[in-house]
Amino acid sequence: MPALLTARHLEKAFPARPLFADVTIHVEVGDRIGLIGPNGAGKSTLLKVLAGLDDADAGEILVPRGTRTVYVGQMDDHPMEASPIEIVGAAMANDDASDRTDPEHRARIALSKLGFTDAMQETTFGVLSGGWRKRVSLASGIAREPDLLFLDEPTNHLDLEGVEWLEQWMRRAECAMVFITHDRTFLEETAKRIVELSAVYPGGTFKVEGNYTEFLRRKEEFLDAQAAEQSALANKVRRDTAWLRQGIKARATRRKNTVEDTKDRKADLKATTARNEAKDKTTQIDFEATERKTKRLLALHSVAKAMGGKPLFNNFDLILTPGQRVGLLGPNGSGKTTLLRLMTGALEPDAGTVKRAVDLRVVTFSQHRGTLDPNDQLSAALGAKDDMVDYRGKMIHVAGWAKRFLFEPDQLSTKVKLLSGGEQARVLIANLMLQPADVLLLDEPTNDLDIPSLEVLEDALLEFPGALVLVTHDRFLLDRVSTEFVAFLGDGSAKPFASMEQWRAAKRQVDAPSETVTKPKVAAKPKQRTKKLSYNEQREFDGMEEAILVAEENVEALQAESNDPNLANNHDRMTTVWADLAAAQSEVERLYARWSELEGKQG
Repeated sequence: MPALLTARHLEKAFPARPLFADVTIHVEVGDRIGLIGPNGAGKSTLLKVLAGLDDADAGEILVPRGTRTVYVGQMDDHPMEASPIEIVGAAMANDDASDRTDPEHRARIALSKLGFTDAMQETTFGVLSGGWRKRVSLASGIAREPDLLFLDEPTNHLDLEGVEWLEQWMRRAECAMVFITHDRTFLEETAKRIVELSAVYPGGTFKVEGNYTEFLRRKEEFLDAQAAEQSALANKVRRDTAWLRQGIKARATRRKNTVEDTKDRKADLKATTARNEAKDKTTQIDFEATERKTKRLLALHSVAKAMGGKPLFNNFDLILTPGQRVGLLGPNGSGKTTLLRLMTGALEPDAGTVKRAVDLRVVTFSQHRGTLDPNDQLSAALGAKDDMVDYRGKMIHVAGWAKRFLFEPDQLSTKVKLLSGGEQARVLIANLMLQPADVLLLDEPTNDLDIPSLEVLEDALLEFPGALVLVTHDRFLLDRVSTEFVAFLGDGSAKPFASMEQWRAAKRQVDAPSETVTKPKVAAKPKQRTKKLSYNEQREFDGMEEAILVAEENVEALQAESNDPNLANNHDRMTTVWADLAAAQSEVERLYARWSELEGKQG
C-alpha cells in the first residue's frame, strides 16, 4: 500500500523530562492506527508532531506531496455564538479548494453525514451537548477531505450511543486515521493496527497488526520474553563478575573484547531491568468501606423527576445493598447524573421518596471535577495537612501518598490547573480513597485515565464491599464491574437489564421498524393484474411502492430527529415530533395494509 506518512527516529523532551525517543511510525492508505500508552508518555505531543503542529527535537517525517492531513484535538473549543455551518466553513478557509466542490456545500455534506439536520446546522454551538460539539469538530475535519486524519481522544464527551455511532463512521470512512484512545472496546472495534508508546519497550514503542485482543496476546508474549531475557542477562553478569574477580593470573589471559562484552551485558541488563520495572508503575487504588452490616443502604420508591420541563423518570424504584454494582445506561441528558444527585440529597424528587440508612456514608466522583480548586497546589489537593495525609488512621508523608498516584516529589508544588486531565482524575480518586464509604457514586470516573489505571480501577471497584452506582461510556469497565443495569430511555421511563447484551438487544428492537414495516417492499415481478381492480384502484396499486418508500423515509427522518439530544431543550417541538412520528408509523402500516388488500382483490 502507498505510504501517506513515514516518521523515523523521532525524539521529544520537555525541560523537566524526556517524553519519547527513537519513535518510528509508518502510515499507509486505509490504515486505522490506535495510539495508546500511559499518561505522560507523550501521545498527544507525538500526534501533533506527526500532524505537523509541533516540531520534534530529532528525527524526520516524510509526507508525499499533495497529501492532505487534518488534526482534530481533544478540546472542542469553538466560538459559542457561531453555528456549526460557520465553524466548519471557517475550518476550510485556508484550504486550497480550487480542485474541489464549493466549501459551503462540502460543509453541509460533512455535517449531514454526522447527523445534523438543516436546522441544527444553523443553531449556535453553545446550545449543543458535549456529544454534538464533538461531532462539529469531526465535521470540521472530514469536510476538508483529508487523506490522513489525526484524532486525539475522539470519544471524549460522547455517550454510549455516540461512541457506537463513531465506531460505525470510522469503519466506513475512506481516509486513513491515527487516533489516541483509552477506550478498549473502541480499540477492539476500530483499530487495524495498535501502537503503544511506553518506556516498557526498546525504542519506546510496541506495534501489533490487528485488534486490541491480538495486541494483548502479543504484548503478554513480549513481556514474558523480556522478563526471561532479564533473568538470563543477570545470570551472565553474575558469571562475568565472578570471572573478573579471579585475580591477576586470570587477568593475564583475559581478552580485551571479553571485558568489553561484560560491560555491554551490564548495560543491557540495566536497560532491560528498567523497562520491566516501568510496566509495574501503575496507580494504586483501594477504596475503603465502613464495613457496616446494614443490608438496605439506600432505597428509592416511586421517584419522579423532571428538569426544564422534560420528564426524566417516573415511578422509579431502586434498592442498594452491599455488593450491588449498578451500571446506568442511556443517552446524554436522559437523567443518569440527576439520579446520582437525588441519591446524594443535592436534589429533591418531584414525587416519591429517597430513604437512606442512618449515618450513611456516600462518596461521589463528579465528572465536572468541581471539588478541585484549580489554584491549589498538588499537595493540598491530595489531602495533605502539614505534609502528612491521614489514610485509614495512619499518617503518611504526602510524597509517599503522591507516589501511589504516579506523582513525583517535584510536582507537589504544581497548581491543579496545570495538571493534565489524567492527573486531575487521579487526584480525585486519591480523595475518594481518604473517605470511608457505604455507597460509591461514580460519574464518568474513567475520563482521561490511561489503560493501566483503568485496569487498577476495575479491580478496586470489584473488591469494594459496599454498593456502587456507575455512569461511564467505557463499555469494557461497565460490563466487567456491573452486577446489573438500569437504562434510561429518554422518554421518562427506565428499565432494568441483567446485562449490556440484553440492553442492546432490546434497543435494537426499539430502534428497528415494526414487523409490518420490514416486509419486503416489492416482489421481484409484479403479479399479473386482472380486471378486478377499477381504474383508480389500478393507479393506486401502481403507485403503492413509491408511496411506501416516501412514507418510510418520513419515518426514518422523524426517528433521527427524535433521537437528537438537543430536542429535549425544546419541549413544544419534542411533543410535535413524537406526534408526527406516531402518525407517520401509522401511515406506513395503513399503506401496507392497503397494498395487501389490493393484491387480494386483484387475485
